[in-house]
Amino acid sequence: MTTPAAPSSSGNADVQRHLEESLASVREALTGLRFGTVALTIHEGRVVQIDVTEKKRLKPS
Repeated sequence: MTTPAAPSSSGNADVQRHLEESLASVREALTGLRFGTVALTIHEGRVVQIDVTEKKRLKPS
């Protein structure tokens, strides 16, 4: 596993903003989810997709 090169100061602000936005999106995906999965897709160290799969259990009739 390699670590990307250190970003410039303006790039560092972009990375921090992306991280905060990504965490907010993950938090939103988890809100209200009782059963299921949240999967993150990462490309070049950045979250590019969040998949939420919710499971609903039905009572037997």
